[in-house]
Amino acid sequence: MKPTPRDFLQLTKPTIMLLVLLTGASALMVEGSMMSDPLGFLLVLLGLFATGGCANALNQYFERDIDAQMERTAKKRPLPSGRISPGAALVFTICLGIFGVVLFAVAFNWASAALALATVLFYGFFYTLYLKPRTHFNIVIGGAAGAMAPPIAWAAATGSVAAVAPWVMFAIIFFWTPPHFWALAYCLRDQYKKVDYPMLPVVKGGPETLRQIVMYTVLLIAITLLMPLSQVGVIYIALAVVLGAVFLMLALKVRSTGEIRDSWGLFGYSIVYLLVLFTGIMVDAALTYQPWKG
Repeated sequence: MKPTPRDFLQLTKPTIMLLVLLTGASALMVEGSMMSDPLGFLLVLLGLFATGGCANALNQYFERDIDAQMERTAKKRPLPSGRISPGAALVFTICLGIFGVVLFAVAFNWASAALALATVLFYGFFYTLYLKPRTHFNIVIGGAAGAMAPPIAWAAATGSVAAVAPWVMFAIIFFWTPPHFWALAYCLRDQYKKVDYPMLPVVKGGPETLRQIVMYTVLLIAITLLMPLSQVGVIYIALAVVLGAVFLMLALKVRSTGEIRDSWGLFGYSIVYLLVLFTGIMVDAALTYQPWKG
């Protein structure tokens, strides 16, 4: 079976990459200097896609045997389904990562290149090979990799991450990741147990997982309100409050009922939540952008 471009795209986990690009673009728009440089703006997003896609592809390469045992991934992902050979996947992954890091180094600066490389190594190797199979804190710690797009983008634009805004964005994604992922893991706990992955629902059980989902949701809502008021406007603040209230309501509902369908609903909403929240950041930034100062 000859692999198609779509098969290689699937290695990058395109749904996740959409969120990565959105959060990176939000940081660029808040920072502002690249609003008048559309080519530079797009190159940052290309670098984020390449390095983030590399990290996701490494994850799939190393987990191909595990993925083959899970119903959720066995037919969906190109490696366990046999649509791409491990060798071809590894070559694609390495080339993608090298391209992304070199792009940041040549087109922007070494700070962004170093952060991008560290993210690839952290997620592709440390999280996948060490954290995930050993501790139920895996997604809490590993979530740092998925939250790095705003700091990397900010570093590409400025050469530094000595600002509050990109780290608040980082924190939003970091604290969003556990309730997002645990809602999924709660639904798939039997599959994770089958492959002996110590996910929170497997190790601590359903009630504790649902309790921690609520706890992290409260922390997430609090973090969203820490964005500097100089960097956001009324649209973001309103969205943070309303979206957060719905998130908490759904988290409390699934904790109360314990129903799988409610957990699936929370998982689906969590994706919409992050998309809309960061879209609000972008809209506020666009409305306040002044070209002569950007």
